[in-house]
Amino acid sequence: MKEYDKHYINGEWVASTGSDTIEVISASTEEVIGRVPAGSAGDVDKAVAAAKAAFDSWSTTPVEERAAIIQSLSDGLAAKMNDIAESIAGEVGMPIKMAAQIQAGLPIGVMGSYAKIATEFQFEEELGNSLVVKEAIGVVGCITPWNFPLHQIVAKVAPALAAGCTIVLKPTEVAPLTSFILADIIDGSELPKGVFNMVNGTGPVVGEAIASHPDVDMVSFTGSTRAGKRVSELAAQSVKRVALELGGKSANIILDDADFGKAVKAGVNNSYFNCGQTCSAHTRMLVPRSKHEEAVAIAKEAAEGFQVGDPFGKEAHLGPLISEVQRDRVQNYIQKGIDEGAQLVTGGPETPEGLDKGYYVRPTVFANVKNDMTIAQEEIFGPVLSIIPYEDEDDAVRIANDSIYGLAGGVWSGDADRAKRVARRMRTGQVDINGGAYNMMAPFGGYKQSGNGRELGKFGLDEFLNIKSMQL
Repeated sequence: MKEYDKHYINGEWVASTGSDTIEVISASTEEVIGRVPAGSAGDVDKAVAAAKAAFDSWSTTPVEERAAIIQSLSDGLAAKMNDIAESIAGEVGMPIKMAAQIQAGLPIGVMGSYAKIATEFQFEEELGNSLVVKEAIGVVGCITPWNFPLHQIVAKVAPALAAGCTIVLKPTEVAPLTSFILADIIDGSELPKGVFNMVNGTGPVVGEAIASHPDVDMVSFTGSTRAGKRVSELAAQSVKRVALELGGKSANIILDDADFGKAVKAGVNNSYFNCGQTCSAHTRMLVPRSKHEEAVAIAKEAAEGFQVGDPFGKEAHLGPLISEVQRDRVQNYIQKGIDEGAQLVTGGPETPEGLDKGYYVRPTVFANVKNDMTIAQEEIFGPVLSIIPYEDEDDAVRIANDSIYGLAGGVWSGDADRAKRVARRMRTGQVDINGGAYNMMAPFGGYKQSGNGRELGKFGLDEFLNIKSMQL
């Protein structure tokens, strides 16, 4: 049991002004594995005041010094890799081996990348008779989700620190434990007090207090589109900058000249990554109508090869979903797909056999899905794949773009130039071509209702900077 009763404000662990606590529930056992304080607007006021007071000094600290501190934080995370993996396996439910590689390894890499990016970044340039400089935007409010809890924190905190910003973080209340590991590392680092502050609590209380605070210069939010709209509404009252990374319903276009065995299997793997709790998951697989049945057979075999079970065991490929609410939501979507006439290939709304404890869901594949069905339009956030037949290349692009979202996507083809041509037509922030590997230096973010702004690499650093021109 991990019990925390304090927030991290102005370089110290301080008691909350409120008396309520939030229980952290194990996704696999349904037992309470932690408690954190439920912060208040008063706690946010204290954290923002500390961040504001620290800004002038931190923003003018030489970039080499900022980079050295960021590297020390990456080293600190690396030393805690096992603790991070165990925490993620418990509160999120990702199998522990994968949690170590992804949920711990990725934040370590991203944090370290900003130590290098900061020292190479061009913070100023001469343009005619003007000196154009990029300066830290100020106090940044960071509000983060539960599916990749530490990674999403680091993807905001690291570039904000590199830019010279000060921070007030509200981590998810559903999976907050790894945020305390990071805060402990920061507490033992050379980071000046007030530069990083953390207030735990709920979105309607702490999140809204951050988004609406007049002394917060920017809000960086990752979460649902519904919550992102609320953040934007509140932030608009003080005309602060808002960066949003929201939902997705990404299309994976498999063209007729693709290696179908490879493409379909990879598509299933992508859709089920983190048990489908990934905003960029390719949950719509678009295949030529003439090859629909071939794709369905391959997808069925691939999906049925996923073993669901205890994230602390050695056999499971998929753990549970994050919560009872999320499990019920996903099972309801599966039933909705059946009710609307989609062909259930494998899986279904029933609880997996032998897994009565924990929030487990059957890996599910639907075929002959129409793009106007609920399961093809709404983000499910679970291991549910919809296979949609198309007539020709133009029809595939039309279907792919027929969504309120535009976060990610994929194209598979035996002709790389053809794949790139189709990828350029997709209205989405990133496209994997023939299974192209994840690149943490490339920009991540979406079109349309998947959000605005970009994270990661030099593009993520740019988000936290203002531009000033000085005419000489």
